[in-house]
Amino acid sequence: MTTARRPRSKAGAWRSRAYTLSRTLHLYLSLLAFLTLLFFAVTGLTLNHPEWFGEGAPRKLSGTLPGAPYLEGGAVDWLRLAEDLRALGLRGRVADRGEAGEEVWISFRAPGYAADAQVDPRTGAYRMVVTDYGLVAVLNDLHKGRDAPGGWKLFLDLSALFLALVSLTGLLLGVLLPKSRRAALFVLGLGGLLFLALAFYAAR
Repeated sequence: MTTARRPRSKAGAWRSRAYTLSRTLHLYLSLLAFLTLLFFAVTGLTLNHPEWFGEGAPRKLSGTLPGAPYLEGGAVDWLRLAEDLRALGLRGRVADRGEAGEEVWISFRAPGYAADAQVDPRTGAYRMVVTDYGLVAVLNDLHKGRDAPGGWKLFLDLSALFLALVSLTGLLLGVLLPKSRRAALFVLGLGGLLFLALAFYAAR
């Protein structure tokens, strides 16, 4: 005699679908997230120990720009000045600029890179200090989004949302399975308390 299966309750069917979806999402999102997690894990370590890698050696340069004067009606032509400085090999975005007496100054910044130039806009005579901090500093600045272009900052925002989704699907997998629910909630609670305790200790 065959015993008929009991129809699943709505709650049971919902949990089954949620578990299947969470497992599928978590599997494929985890594969995609691997490199992102590795990048932030490694740069988190290098950010915490910058002394391991030293600092870049600044280079001092001087000369005369060929496009002088850089004045139009008494105002500085910043765009032309910046482009002529870039022609010397400077890179990055213009982070700041200003005037100091008869000279002007302009600063370029990029991840792991800094260049500060002082220029006489009338004669084109310049002095500059260029510092390339190396690959580790580039990665550290990319981790923080410092001096990075807008596209990279958008990538950081999307990565944060993406990793949050991976974490949530992993949490759902642990909570939806009856066998692992109690252990998952215990570990989650313990981890949350430990995090709060460390955060409170660090903020003292």
